[in-house]
Amino acid sequence: KAIVVGKWLLALTMGLVAAEARETWLQPERFAATPGATLLLDLTSADGFGGLGTAIPRERVARTCGRLGAADLTLGVGTAAERSWQFPVTLTRPGVAVVGVELQPRLRELEPEKIETYFREIHAGDDVREVWAAVPVPRRWREKQGMHAKTFVRVGEPAAEERAWAEPLGLALEIVPERDPTTLRVGDALPVRVLRGGQPLAGFALGYVSSGETREHVAVTDAEGRATAILDVRGTWLVHGTDLRRAVGATDREWESDFTTMVVAVR
Repeated sequence: KAIVVGKWLLALTMGLVAAEARETWLQPERFAATPGATLLLDLTSADGFGGLGTAIPRERVARTCGRLGAADLTLGVGTAAERSWQFPVTLTRPGVAVVGVELQPRLRELEPEKIETYFREIHAGDDVREVWAAVPVPRRWREKQGMHAKTFVRVGEPAAEERAWAEPLGLALEIVPERDPTTLRVGDALPVRVLRGGQPLAGFALGYVSSGETREHVAVTDAEGRATAILDVRGTWLVHGTDLRRAVGATDREWESDFTTMVVAVR
């Protein structure tokens, strides 16, 4: 079972520095559709989860992928909207559609006084904090960030043996549900497994937060990369985590990270 490291964490209060761990997620215009329907999926980024934030430039999209049942699912090229980049997808048959997007890595620099806020937001472990504390002054923080997002749509009435939702899409860092994420109701547990490069990632902090809420349930994956949390509010939920590590052999950065998000709906 997952190790719970704080039942509920309150969001940072107003007056503190702006959030440094900007979330990026993929969200369908609706989480259920009839076979043959074409839906739009919004790729957006914001400091907190709740509504759409700002559009992701198309040139940052490195890869889109999807699956509906046993068949591959292709996203359209998409267009820029006011607060998101919108990908169209046509859902031709009953099943659970699984859709993912990966962004081109970006390099950013943070001021040293903002690092502690960043650590709190991503639930960084003691190992990362100790590495940072050991860096001699003057310290510099340059970080190469990768972004990986996925979501699900229920199409018609999937067959009883339908388990496309349980198969990884092959994202570099990916959250894989271990129950059908399109059947969640208030009070249900959502068990997941985190994979990095296709292998289970242990000791990884995951946050579960519902849209517009200021509380977050945090769990750490076990030796098999598994964690779980109870989804106790109706609406849209974001499951997210950040794999932060020291860059080895790089001259343009000191740190590397991968952000992963998964959006589901709870009835």
